[in-house]
Amino acid sequence: MVAERPKVIAVCGKGGVGKTSISALITKVLIAEGKKRILAIDADPAVGFASALGIKVGRTVTDIRNEVIEKSKVDRSDKKAILAKIDYQVFEAMIEKDGYAFLAIGRPETDGCYCRVNTYLKTIIEAMVLNFDYVIIDGEAGIEQVNRRVMEEVSHLLLVSDCSYKGINVIKTINEVAASGVMKYERAGVLLNRLKDDRETELVDLEPLELLGAMLDDDMIRSFDIQDRPLLELPFNQSCEKIKEVLIKFDVL
Repeated sequence: MVAERPKVIAVCGKGGVGKTSISALITKVLIAEGKKRILAIDADPAVGFASALGIKVGRTVTDIRNEVIEKSKVDRSDKKAILAKIDYQVFEAMIEKDGYAFLAIGRPETDGCYCRVNTYLKTIIEAMVLNFDYVIIDGEAGIEQVNRRVMEEVSHLLLVSDCSYKGINVIKTINEVAASGVMKYERAGVLLNRLKDDRETELVDLEPLELLGAMLDDDMIRSFDIQDRPLLELPFNQSCEKIKEVLIKFDVL
């Protein structure tokens, strides 16, 4: 019997539209639903996802990459042995929490071409993902970093935007780039965030994208952000219910 492939949700969009909060709420809802084997991946160099989940980041995948490169410069005779240890180091960098696991990708790569190391790291992450049922990737603006540094194929591309022209234009561009073959995905959809009221959805043109739902501005989330409190501690409020509705409509739940 072939194991079911994990549902991998890449959360992408313009900076400042609330991608990280959405990623944290998705994690919270999946945990509340009793979904097992959840992996949260922070692919944004700012590691805001970690803060939203209440995690203090230790080693990142980039840290491991840089250490491997430095070691290979010193010991050029034993590159295979150095590479062979990367997978153990990546698994050690993964943080196990109650109900989910967490992995931080870290800063962008340093200058220089180390294609073998980069490719090997991405292969390790892609293999790691197969051990989970759900994977949430909080990406930097755009999809290039997710594709280059994490994995080339996801099941769900969740495009997050506010109702601004710039935000909508960014997610349309991301969708076009992804559809051109930069990233493989099974389904894409839009979640509008930080609306003043539901009528604002009538003011934006999302064609040809599918609108999955709209979230109103949430004072409680803002308060948690100001206090740097983990969103996993947020009471299961209307925003959480909306995320659950979106995940159901998106065929995640």
